[in-house]
Amino acid sequence: MHSVVEKVTQRIIERSHVVRSLYLKHIDKAAEDGPHRSTLACGNLAHGFAACSTGEKADLTENKKANIAIISSYNDMLSAHEPYKDSPALIKAAIREAGGVAQFAGGVPAMCDGVTQGQPGMELSLFSRDVIAMSTAISLSHNMFDGGLYLGVCDKIVPGLLLGALSFGHLPAVFVPSGPMTSGITNKEKAMTRQLYAEGKIGRKELLESESKSYHSPGTCTFYGTANSNQMMVEIMGLHLPGSSFINPYTPLRDELTKEAARQVLKFTKLGDDYRPLGRVIDEKAIVNAIVGLLATGGSTNHTMHIVAIARAAGIEVNWDDFNELSHAVPLLTRVYPNGQADINHFQAAGGMSVLIADLLRGGYLHNDVMTIANNRGMGDYSQEPKIIGGKLTWQEGPAKSLDETVIGSLEKPFAASGGLHVMRGNLGRGISKVSAVAEEHQVVEAPALVFDDQDDVLAAFHRGELERDFIVVLRFQGPKSNGMPELHKLTPILGLLQDRGFKVAIVTDGRMSGASGKVPSAIHMCPECEDGGPLAKVRDGDMIVLNTQTGDVNTLVDEAEFNARKPAANTAKDHHWGMGREMFGAFRVGASSAETGAANLFDETNLYCRIKK
Repeated sequence: MHSVVEKVTQRIIERSHVVRSLYLKHIDKAAEDGPHRSTLACGNLAHGFAACSTGEKADLTENKKANIAIISSYNDMLSAHEPYKDSPALIKAAIREAGGVAQFAGGVPAMCDGVTQGQPGMELSLFSRDVIAMSTAISLSHNMFDGGLYLGVCDKIVPGLLLGALSFGHLPAVFVPSGPMTSGITNKEKAMTRQLYAEGKIGRKELLESESKSYHSPGTCTFYGTANSNQMMVEIMGLHLPGSSFINPYTPLRDELTKEAARQVLKFTKLGDDYRPLGRVIDEKAIVNAIVGLLATGGSTNHTMHIVAIARAAGIEVNWDDFNELSHAVPLLTRVYPNGQADINHFQAAGGMSVLIADLLRGGYLHNDVMTIANNRGMGDYSQEPKIIGGKLTWQEGPAKSLDETVIGSLEKPFAASGGLHVMRGNLGRGISKVSAVAEEHQVVEAPALVFDDQDDVLAAFHRGELERDFIVVLRFQGPKSNGMPELHKLTPILGLLQDRGFKVAIVTDGRMSGASGKVPSAIHMCPECEDGGPLAKVRDGDMIVLNTQTGDVNTLVDEAEFNARKPAANTAKDHHWGMGREMFGAFRVGASSAETGAANLFDETNLYCRIKK
């Protein structure tokens, strides 16, 4: 193992020992009686299988066969989830043939940040993760199941499913991706069109035509945002079948992988002799593998929150210092938009996850000695890729090296010596910066602050011509407690345009920019957030700020005594707590933890993790 990876892993193991031990004790106790439906009263069980066939009722009564829960994020409005419409039928048939029973246990909501971007609904996005986690727990709460298949792909859906599944960590789990849509217009062309629209050089008709050519068919968006970072993360943690993450929907290989995922989970239930509960698959080493994968690919900044929350759900304590130390050791090995011009289909064609994982294993950056849902226990299985040969699904060793070194590099020729995320710290708090897409000449900015409390006010200032200068946007009151921490991509085109005009620009905020964070330097997720009186709330127009993403420093140059004496500003933004369902999420805003602790509502004073830490 690489010395830094080994050191950070050991530190996480030691830090988490007490709570992790209690979590494992909890799931072991939940598993000790075997199938929980055997403990149900007759009336309970009759309700649970009333809609099953006569044969399935007999099997479930006598515990002859494993019963697998299907939990899906299917809806047919959102492209990434539409391909799941046929999956339950494929899964049920495959499990029946393999000697099991499957029931559709529940659906979870799936909202799209691409649709809600810049809209009021975006303020529900982050909290939807916790709603999905709770919905998953409700789906499993009937105590009818021996394992679970989880169908989800996009931004908050996969983390939410995993959080919920870990509350039933005694059950084996396999995650089933839907795959990316085929490639549309180039990402460069799409970005250029957005900037032309921001300049007023083209109209809405031309912009919509461009966007429709980019997002054009069923499947995940093809840029490397949070959705595709999710798929990388789940595969590198060993919860996908090897090489299954980026196979396009509605192809024979995609369908065969869905059926194989169904057959696979049957092998690992407590009824067999190869029991692999989810709570054992997700251990400290799997979490470190996920962080390494995120850094090596320049993935979504959202995962600096999601991975922390997922780890906590498994009794593991991870913090941003762990991310930062690993980031300075792990090389950047991929260039996928917004960190390059290729899309996720180009990544797959260049060798995909098999090449990436093989190289990271070779360098000692990944733990091989982990439990996975592949046939053998270890990450070595994930250097293979699936094929259909002679009408049968099989796995073969992936390419020995990248098939396109402009998309996937190597340990010998990385795109950068360190990973794509840095922790930012200074007298303005702690935050995250995604540097993998920022050109070196833009990675250090010193400029006066322009303070806003609403992203629409930034846009209005741009259209009034007030931003034609060097500046750092300080966008406050965008944290989870304030307004649900919406993504702020509405600002990306105008800031990118001003940067292209030669101005020094950057953004510092307690909000999110997520997986599509691009070429503009930033410090995001700033903690403590302004709603809690964080130092960002003390910044005033004209204060000089230095943002150095290379060193990880973000500071105001205001005299220390003067700055400390300032009273944090009050939130002047228009009301964000009513309309579009936001009035129902007041408890989520009040109960949200900080970005660094996962921005979660799931770890309150009744939670095992919090009780022990207290």
